[in-house]
Amino acid sequence: MTAELKQSYVTDVKELKNLSQAEVGEVAKVAAKYPFYCSEYYLSLIDWNDPNDPIRQVVVPHAKELEKWGRLDPSDEQSYTVMPGLEHKYNSTALLLVSKTCAGICRYCFRKRVFLGSKRDCITDLPAALNYISQHKEITNVLLTGGDPLMLSTDGLEEIITKLRQIDHVQIIRIGTRMPVYNPYRIAEDKQLLDLIEKYSTPYKKIYMMTHFVHPRELTDIAIQACHLMKKAGAEMTNQTPLIKGINDNPDVLAELFAKLSFYGVVPYYVFQCRPASGNKAYTVPIETGYDIFEQAKARISGLAKRARFVMSHSSGKIEIIGKTDTNVFMKYHRAADDSDSGKFMIFKSNPQACWFDDYDEVNYPADKPYRSYGPE
Repeated sequence: MTAELKQSYVTDVKELKNLSQAEVGEVAKVAAKYPFYCSEYYLSLIDWNDPNDPIRQVVVPHAKELEKWGRLDPSDEQSYTVMPGLEHKYNSTALLLVSKTCAGICRYCFRKRVFLGSKRDCITDLPAALNYISQHKEITNVLLTGGDPLMLSTDGLEEIITKLRQIDHVQIIRIGTRMPVYNPYRIAEDKQLLDLIEKYSTPYKKIYMMTHFVHPRELTDIAIQACHLMKKAGAEMTNQTPLIKGINDNPDVLAELFAKLSFYGVVPYYVFQCRPASGNKAYTVPIETGYDIFEQAKARISGLAKRARFVMSHSSGKIEIIGKTDTNVFMKYHRAADDSDSGKFMIFKSNPQACWFDDYDEVNYPADKPYRSYGPE
């Protein structure tokens, strides 16, 4: 790939030369509501002769996104927002939303509001946020997210990490990034970034890179090299992927993804139920179907490749789907917003059409803790 294409981005669907004029008109209507943005590198991975190409499905707008369904904040992140760009949902973990942009906008993104100009979804006062973290000694993990933190300059990222490392009780810094997927050259060709990881990922306080590979074809040679370099610099590498219709809702595809990640030293961490964000209906696999796909994929791979958990990031906590029968579905709180509920086991009547926790009847939970439904906007 040429040096020019390595760092170039497409911001207008009219620049997608492989689409017909009619297709451009259709996707432009979608992009007017849910923005489009993508690296030239990632676009080069698409087989434009296949309208169902999974890489294309990830990033090219589609008319199905305009179906009214879901809401802009499906996990009620605003309920846990302490100040703009700082969330504190789980006692030991704080989120800093440090960037409003990504190297590509996934069509099924659960945080679309960030790209729509929400003013509470990015840090506006870093010193105040750092002061909050320093005053809350229960916070041992800080997740840098957004947007994608690696869209910041390396100097900008280093400023944040340096200040976090000055807070003694912050042991782990996590960086949630899809940069190894969308533009691995950003990592592979930035020695300053790798030096930063080496400096601040120490024997006692690690940096974790939370990657987001969703399909085996994203694991190109340069993407694998970028992960290797980060791991060599001292970062712990994990991967989390949403289960997305038309992209990875196939046991063979998911098994291949898990297996290859394990080969490359990237731990499969979470498989997320697609959140009911606005525009996400066509990308969503029903929970019980997703559980079957997940378990069938795990049956094809080694123990090292099957460490992921199938979870929902619900308003009330991270809920793990742990089993099902013909009549019931079994879940538990992997981590609850209310610590006293963590580990709570729940049994529901089967609902093959359920796409979110709120779709199940007979929730084994007190009536005074209602869950917000995710109706149309």
